[in-house]
Amino acid sequence: MRARLSTTFRSLTVRNYRLFAGGQLVKLIGVWMMYVAQDWLVLELSNDSPTALGLVTALQFVPVMLLTLYAGTLADRFDKRTLLMVSNGAWAVLAIAQAVLIATGVIQLWHIMVFAGLLGVAQAIETPVRQAFVSELVGKPLLPNALSLSAATFQTARITGPALAGVAIAWLGTGPVFLVSTVMAVAPVLMQARMRPAELHRPELLPRDERAEAKVADGLRYVRTRHDLLLPMVMMLVIAMFGYNFQLTLALLAKTVFATGAATFGLFNTALAVGSLAGALAGTARKGRPSVYLLLAAAVAFGLLAIAVGVAPTKWLVLLLLVPTGFSTVFLAQAANQRVQLGVDGAFRGRVMALYVLIFLGTAPIGSMVISWIAETFGAAAGIWLGGAVSLVAALGALVWQLRHAGDRLSFQARPTPRVRVVHAESVAAA
Repeated sequence: MRARLSTTFRSLTVRNYRLFAGGQLVKLIGVWMMYVAQDWLVLELSNDSPTALGLVTALQFVPVMLLTLYAGTLADRFDKRTLLMVSNGAWAVLAIAQAVLIATGVIQLWHIMVFAGLLGVAQAIETPVRQAFVSELVGKPLLPNALSLSAATFQTARITGPALAGVAIAWLGTGPVFLVSTVMAVAPVLMQARMRPAELHRPELLPRDERAEAKVADGLRYVRTRHDLLLPMVMMLVIAMFGYNFQLTLALLAKTVFATGAATFGLFNTALAVGSLAGALAGTARKGRPSVYLLLAAAVAFGLLAIAVGVAPTKWLVLLLLVPTGFSTVFLAQAANQRVQLGVDGAFRGRVMALYVLIFLGTAPIGSMVISWIAETFGAAAGIWLGGAVSLVAALGALVWQLRHAGDRLSFQARPTPRVRVVHAESVAAA
């Protein structure tokens, strides 16, 4: 047991990564608290308008769609630690300004919309830089473990933040919750300032003159020529757009299909989050780049589980299925992230990870609009199982693409245990 724990958390033996993970955990708990309080405040200021809430949410994601690729070029040109300190510092200043307006009682709905857009700009710059910076903290041997622990940190904050926010809003009101979350937002800046730059694992960058000319188009061309990067990105583009919409669909499922209240919705989210945390921790034992077939198997499993959640006839069966669904959701996302991160050249890491972030987060507004229309037209359950079906088709399509590209084939083995295995091209040629 002790050996297992030491394997799970081995990246924490690196001082710089401990500081990074600690700062991120504190900040993310505060961010989730702020998001919950913000949604509640928007409903209060807009007389419970879903349109206003949707607009504020969209304003947080629009900068991700517009600026993420450019942020990737910044990550390849400049020091990532400095960029993170600047972007996290900007986030903290904006959050403090918004909290002051709320605490003084002068906040208006348009203020929240402006802050949502500005905070989205800070997030659009910070996210791809942070993704690329993890490799500098621990080096390539520990990178799979560090990425999995970063996902576990996010899921821990996702579980803890909303729970704390709900209790704090009930006891103290929205104003104090915003003040607490702004104090927590300063943590990454302080932690990153304490890091030792000499202990960072700097990648081999382009020469200074070429670095200044690093362009988004170069990163896109680089990915286009790399089948091993292109396949997970194209597949995750479809799955993230149509399958990863549980924040929207579970609320509708609880309220419109099972005619229950916020308590059931909370249980659904808790079950999904518990499975997600387990999925993040499951990847911590990985020591190398995940195989493409592990990635594809995880994608197929996610599609099947999402379909099962959508067609489940009772809320208790949905609750039971959401745990493995949450596991597959994060396990798949982490496998895709690690396959990209561990396969990219250091000089292109910022731009490639920016493209991955754009695929993973920037498609959220488009997917949510499509799935919401499906849910409104055909029912909330259809929004879930149809998203799962599209994800399954994308996974199977990617599997066919990979088999043809590599010359591999699938073989079904009935004995002693029924299973499907991959026969690689080398084995086929030898036979």
